[in-house]
Amino acid sequence: MNSTKIISKLFNSRLKEIDLFATQAGEIQHNVLDRLLIQAANTEWGRKYDYKTILNYDDFKKRLPIQTYDDVKPYVERLRAGEKNLIWPSEIRWFAKSSGTTNDKSKFLPVSKEALKDIHYKGGADAMALYFRMNPNSRFFSGKGLILGGSHSPNLNSNHSLVGDLSAILIQNVNPLVNLIRVPGKKIALMNEWESKIEAIASSTIHTNVTNLSGVPSWFLVLIKRILEKTGKQTLEEVWPNLEVFFHGGVSFTPYRDQYAQVIHSDKMHYVETYNASEGYFGTQNDLSDPAMLLMIDYGIFYEFIPLEEVGKEDPKVYSLEEVELNKNYALVISTSCGLWRYMIGDTVKFTSDRPYKFIITGRTKHFINAFGEELIIDNAEKGLAKACADTGAQVCEYSAAPVFMDKNAKCRHQWVIEFAKMPDSVEHFASVLDKTLKEVNSDYEAKRWKDIALQPLEVIPARKGLFHDWLKEKGKLGGQHKVPRLSNHRQYIEEMISLNQA
Repeated sequence: MNSTKIISKLFNSRLKEIDLFATQAGEIQHNVLDRLLIQAANTEWGRKYDYKTILNYDDFKKRLPIQTYDDVKPYVERLRAGEKNLIWPSEIRWFAKSSGTTNDKSKFLPVSKEALKDIHYKGGADAMALYFRMNPNSRFFSGKGLILGGSHSPNLNSNHSLVGDLSAILIQNVNPLVNLIRVPGKKIALMNEWESKIEAIASSTIHTNVTNLSGVPSWFLVLIKRILEKTGKQTLEEVWPNLEVFFHGGVSFTPYRDQYAQVIHSDKMHYVETYNASEGYFGTQNDLSDPAMLLMIDYGIFYEFIPLEEVGKEDPKVYSLEEVELNKNYALVISTSCGLWRYMIGDTVKFTSDRPYKFIITGRTKHFINAFGEELIIDNAEKGLAKACADTGAQVCEYSAAPVFMDKNAKCRHQWVIEFAKMPDSVEHFASVLDKTLKEVNSDYEAKRWKDIALQPLEVIPARKGLFHDWLKEKGKLGGQHKVPRLSNHRQYIEEMISLNQA
């Protein structure tokens, strides 16, 4: 008997609610905003902006300014010190340490009990519901799920509240029944030291019947390779023959797709992208043939969008969901049941459909290169790398790029440090294809590259094996949800990487 087929029927009523996203998106979203305003009306923040007299979205937009972390930080510090009812009515005991940046300054984002239930866990349940619709023959519940997450620690040396990676907060607070169908045990899952954790997870799960994986692709690849080393197997399905799905997020899957195809050969393996950030759960892929994700619009999150060209302006244009245009880049702004209000999280998205609203992540508002007016974003970079890999037989592990403003010969260019899982037939050929593709997908880059006047051909520096691992380790950012900065408009990161590459 296939228990998954029976259990999956419990999700049918929820799937009917999700189907309403295609026809009632505006109404659903504005109901969310009304609910959030009512709940927070008597908080310090709600009284400051007189939430009780906000009657509609126009009032909300006129009254509240767009917020960044620097604006929210004073409230977060007071919450971490034990104050209550500042930005959200319920007690805030958890703070997600943001992995959105790899500099030395961490962000601590409040996570309320309402957000755990109605955003993050609801997102995980919906990901399963949508997956069962995509794969009705799933045997998901015939084995266990392997979740690769981070760790947490006391907040300000107080056991009253804790800080940590969002994944660790979710593991710590999950319903005990869920622990019956997931591995590893909590003690291993929340270990601090990353390399010891990888070893412990590998040793403890090798003989488990694992059917599903959840985590960040780059870090999961490290675990998979260690498991194959320990078992002497060539593919992961030799270790876990019933493995069928990987719910992945945190970084683009594109650079890792070929590497996963090498270690998982099974034709029954599926890959489902999710968008579960420290600030909230925003999207889930609902069609295996379409890389775009369904925007989850009935959680405790109200969405707004700033056109990319408006970001940084004193009074930017801001739109609600039903006002967005397709195929245009927007910075994502959220108001949530964590007490974040009109908060710009730093990610950029592009909608590919509006019935229902589906989107792709195109980059970060701070992770781009625009040193010469080229406006290169991560979506451009991923497309360029994919074409260069296809044409040269290469595979990319990690990469980071930055501008060279002017070298000793007064030449400007982009410099890419790339760690290859498989070297290209020629680094020069790889660089040429990458450069050509960037011109094809980005007209601003093409214009700046015209006749090599403003920008010279880009440069690719092959990285030694483990360079990015070592760089993250030096930063104290190894494992969990931490990510390598793909594009930077300055040279701080890349100079550190080049120096470490030569050590």
